[in-house]
Amino acid sequence: MTSFICDVLKDLEVNSIDTSKLRLILPNKRAGLFLKKKWASISKKTGFLPEIISIEYFIEELSQLRLLSSTELVFEFYSVYSELTPIDERDSFDSFCKWAPTVLQDFNEIDRYLIPSQEIFKYLTAIQEINHWSLEKNATPLIKGYLSFWQKVDSYYLRFTSHLLKNKLGYQGLIYRKATENLEEYSLQSSHKSHVFMGFNALNASETRVIQHLLQLGKTSVYWDIDQIFVDTPHHDAGHFLRQYKKNWTYFKSQPFKWVSNQYSNPKNISVVGTPKNIGQVKYVGSLLKELHSKDKLQNTALILGNEDLLIPVLNSIPSTIEGINITMGLPLKQTPFSAFINQWFQLQRETSSRYHHQDILRILSHPFVRPLLQVQNQDAGQMIITSLNKNNLTSLTKNQIIAIAPTYRPILELLFTNWGNSPSQAIKSVLDLIYKLKDYYSQSKIKQLLPLEYLFRFYEIFNQLQQLNSSYNYISSIKALQLIYKDLLSKETLDFKGQPDKGLQIMGMLESRVLDFDTVIIVSVNEGVLPAGKTNNSFIPFDVKIENGLPTYKEKDAIYTYHFYRLLQRAQNVHIIYNTEPDPLSGGELSRFIIQLEHEKIHKIQHKIVIPETPKLTPQLQKVKKTPEIISKLKDVASKGFSPSSLSQYIRNPIDFYNQKILGIKVENSTQETIAANTFGSIIHNTLEDLYRPLIGTVLNAQIINDLHSKTEPTVIHHFRELYKEGDITEGSNLISFEVSKRYIFNFLEHELACINNGDEIKIEAIESKIRVAVMFPELPFPIQLNGTIDRVDSCNGTQRIIDYKTSQVSRLDLELVNWEDLTQDYKAFSKSFQVLTYAYMLNNQATFTSKVEAGIISFKNLKSGFLRFSKKDKPGAHAQKITQLSSQIIESYEVELKKLILELFDPKVNFIEKEV
Repeated sequence: MTSFICDVLKDLEVNSIDTSKLRLILPNKRAGLFLKKKWASISKKTGFLPEIISIEYFIEELSQLRLLSSTELVFEFYSVYSELTPIDERDSFDSFCKWAPTVLQDFNEIDRYLIPSQEIFKYLTAIQEINHWSLEKNATPLIKGYLSFWQKVDSYYLRFTSHLLKNKLGYQGLIYRKATENLEEYSLQSSHKSHVFMGFNALNASETRVIQHLLQLGKTSVYWDIDQIFVDTPHHDAGHFLRQYKKNWTYFKSQPFKWVSNQYSNPKNISVVGTPKNIGQVKYVGSLLKELHSKDKLQNTALILGNEDLLIPVLNSIPSTIEGINITMGLPLKQTPFSAFINQWFQLQRETSSRYHHQDILRILSHPFVRPLLQVQNQDAGQMIITSLNKNNLTSLTKNQIIAIAPTYRPILELLFTNWGNSPSQAIKSVLDLIYKLKDYYSQSKIKQLLPLEYLFRFYEIFNQLQQLNSSYNYISSIKALQLIYKDLLSKETLDFKGQPDKGLQIMGMLESRVLDFDTVIIVSVNEGVLPAGKTNNSFIPFDVKIENGLPTYKEKDAIYTYHFYRLLQRAQNVHIIYNTEPDPLSGGELSRFIIQLEHEKIHKIQHKIVIPETPKLTPQLQKVKKTPEIISKLKDVASKGFSPSSLSQYIRNPIDFYNQKILGIKVENSTQETIAANTFGSIIHNTLEDLYRPLIGTVLNAQIINDLHSKTEPTVIHHFRELYKEGDITEGSNLISFEVSKRYIFNFLEHELACINNGDEIKIEAIESKIRVAVMFPELPFPIQLNGTIDRVDSCNGTQRIIDYKTSQVSRLDLELVNWEDLTQDYKAFSKSFQVLTYAYMLNNQATFTSKVEAGIISFKNLKSGFLRFSKKDKPGAHAQKITQLSSQIIESYEVELKKLILELFDPKVNFIEKEV
């Protein structure tokens, strides 16, 4: 394949142009690197390279103005806006920043296309007056202000451009307009130089005037890159602009139009692959690159990312065997870890309150970029503060409270948690101070970390620029405005990758491919909304006004991308086009019109297929732990301390959870509760009932006792809320609701007790929160098994002893019905509640054999209307089965058989701990 650059350089050599006086002007800087490489390989003479520059550099030189960044332009524009706008009509700077970029973009387009400003702004003002009924007598202040703005917009433009020109500054459009005004002067000064323009397509009016002027003077050439098919097809957007230049430029009425080639119709291998989602495209790219690498076809290959956000996923999908990679686009600085930290710091400082929310504190202290500053030797200030938050259930802390937890880290904690007080200068200073501290740490660490230092340097540049802008203009009056400007600066910054620009696989965006040619081209994300980008409306100028004045619209933008797409295909031999088969309004729609057009043209045979990427089938591997002698020994230790009904239930539910907690001693760390957790809520109910009923042990309940308990309910509930919920706030929100629900539960329970008493029940309290511990022996084991637990309540009702467990959850009678004893230790979900109350009964019977009627069951606070829910043994399934609720010796013995099976299984070395799917 002969590239466009090679063809141009050979033509220049044939025409014997003096390279020392030659200026080669390209659409971008990127192409210049390839051009120099090709020049060195083609040129057979010793001499100076020509001057190779981009069109932006050339125009800026021509204008003799310095280009301002978009952020600087907003500040300069606000200066002019403030001068011309009365105070009562003036927007604040942060409000101004929301619409000013759009106005500046319109100024830019008007100047780039050399539109007389007064005419178009007068036209726009008239349109706005018609749209908003300006003759209406009762116009609202909002409409009046809006129309006032449009009446002043030409004044803003004239004053703003005059201000910039006075200071030798400009935005891109103004620089282009000024360049056209300086053409005559430049022509006189550079009459000895030759100019060559290469690879241009969509020129604005200023560029058109500059190039045509230089062409008429001679010593200037233009090399276009277009195929005959696109020129000859009147409605093909790939040739939209070049057909106009060929037809309308006076120069081409007498001079040849270089060049129209015939390479697009050459045989090509074009495959179109649809695959679901971005991750599918990325995976397919990885497999495709692996295949090309195995065939040694990556040397002249370009990977074009229509959606540049896929850069990092694509890099992660490239096979490790591929070494020669050059990435022309940069990594957006906003995707770096330090950017995430700065965002979290702004989040922490969003309120001017002296207290910080616990989640904001956690995010700051646990961020890996800053965490090293909080760790010295064996101390970790971050973990100390996090532990204190969780232990005391603190939902917010002041700076002084944070420092008090880890006083030895005062300097860094002062820096992180001193409130910025809505002062942008304080915020900027704090960030810069932190950058200096982090720089010292990463520079002096044992393993010098270059990447974090690179991040820090770039963020230092951003905040240093913010500091300069703030001191020069003093418009940033709030943290909100500072964050807005910071994000604007950040969005434009990238980290460049190191690589060989002329070797190996080239990864680039669509616009970076201008002028370049490749044997193999892979284009990703060829979907509507991506390639082409489709309609965007970042302008206050209506569509029809743009058409009337020759300003570009989305149609011209689509034509630009059409040209770049087809130009990539023009000389390529192998083309792989990849699109997302799943339309997504955020990341692209259906397959691109480019693909449909390729297939409709029928110039090339297109291999179109849908690929579902191979993904590894993840079959869940249930964890197994063999019972070694060490584990059996640990089990014996646990048995000597005692198995509770809940721990045995945990083993039934999932043996691995039992192993983790009882054998390994892994405990789930409590985190700060903003809203009351279910277990905390249950503990409050239990503790309150214990306090109310413990003084009544041995007492027969009556109506007066219950009424007295009512008066004690609220202070007792409050006490236990404070005890368990620590510093948590129960005065508002869902916590207040939980508090009221707790009181209501206790109230309803007492009312239920009172109703039972009024119905003639004699209830005597025998035990409250009774701790019980028994040792049982099984012949198969040479050691005793300790069982222990806490029974919520034991009472007697009309002569029947009741073993009661409280539940704040919903429980029904079905949860306490058992047909087959074997199910008791097999099905946790269905029989865990039966197992628990039977274990309590078994332990009590072991202490003293039951001699009277005994029942065990549950009182559910969500099902109080059902009263005491008794355990019942059914002789068969179904509603007509006979139920036994009295705990006879036969029931106790049947339970013991199942308990014995469970204990023996637990200590059987041949039975592994096997995870269950819960």
